[in-house]
Amino acid sequence: MVGQPATTQQAYTAILSHFIEHGRAPHYVELAATLGIGIEEARTLQRDAAASAPAASCWLSHDSDYIEAWGPFSNVPTHVSISVEGEDRWYGL
Repeated sequence: MVGQPATTQQAYTAILSHFIEHGRAPHYVELAATLGIGIEEARTLQRDAAASAPAASCWLSHDSDYIEAWGPFSNVPTHVSISVEGEDRWYGL
């Protein structure tokens, strides 16, 4: 994607993909590397993507830019465990 501006939808999808692959949310620095953009642009896109998500499905930790939840995943432990083919490494909302 180098040379192309990242979009809010690309950021949203990249965050979901990172959750699936790594079992946790990306930091916006990781998002920047994934999208081939600057760190501040990634932080802004992350905020925009969270704001554009369906009501109460994506949010950042209070007063920070760290992802707390990105539906259906939670970045903090919850009582909802998500397993796929016996692999239990995600928390759900």
